Amino acid sequence: MILSIAAALLFSTTLLAKGEKDSLAILMAKQLKFEDSVDNAMKYETGIIALPNQVAKLNVPPAFKFLNAEQSNYVLTKVWGNPPQTGILGMIFPATSGPFGEGSYAFVITYDESGYVKDDDADKIDYDDLLKEIKKDEVEENKNRKAQGYGAINMVGWASKPFYDKTNKVLHWAKNLHFEGEEGNTLNYEVRILGRKGVLSLNAVATMNELDSVKKDIDKILAIPSFTEGNTYKDFDSKTDNVAAWTIGGLVAGKVLLKVGFWAILGKFFLAAWKFIAIGAVALWGGIKKFLGKKPIVEEDHSVS
Repeated sequence: MILSIAAALLFSTTLLAKGEKDSLAILMAKQLKFEDSVDNAMKYETGIIALPNQVAKLNVPPAFKFLNAEQSNYVLTKVWGNPPQTGILGMIFPATSGPFGEGSYAFVITYDESGYVKDDDADKIDYDDLLKEIKKDEVEENKNRKAQGYGAINMVGWASKPFYDKTNKVLHWAKNLHFEGEEGNTLNYEVRILGRKGVLSLNAVATMNELDSVKKDIDKILAIPSFTEGNTYKDFDSKTDNVAAWTIGGLVAGKVLLKVGFWAILGKFFLAAWKFIAIGAVALWGGIKKFLGKKPIVEEDHSVS
């Protein structure tokens, strides 16, 4: 990572020596135009919002804002550069942030209708032992990732130990992860809300630098989603409803390759690397400070609703 950034900066200084300073100015101008057009196209919502599957709803206070499924997919794929994903129900941003916000986070919302998750094991789990199991499983998982052309993912430890609120049926935890080739670590903060037929998931798009911000806001985030009448955990009917193949411990130990948010995080790291290169180049040329901290240009139609 460091070598690639250094090489990019060296390339930038070479362009400067050749008198091609205008090319970056044009690039930055196009970037600002793109960001303005995306920001103007985004239609954020607050208040009571029914999610597309009608299984759950949100109560978004003024301190946050919601982006619907179509626009969220646009941000994740076209703006942040992730592969196309299915099952995205929307995203929650802090009110003062957005797709181009620096030092902030976003929660991606999905729903897994895999059945009623029993919580009988919640009080019996030793999360230190579970951490050892996760690290042991990584060996085989990373072999598979290598075979598919991806770098290894290693869990450094708990960024926040798993906590299960048995009264409200809410599980949340945070992993400190290292992606091969990345200089910094990734924050994987996950929230699982248990329902009658499945689990509502909120997965943070963030780096470890945003851990304090997420922790500060997590109680407010947890108060936003809820299941609709007839779909809550207490509505479970053992005669008609399916039981999930895993329990609380299984949710926490889930395979990392299945986490939608990891793609979002990878995309954000890619953008951070680009930003660092751009900052270095602009600093060399001086006087263009307002362009710092921007993300790559995506020259595609972004007229989403």
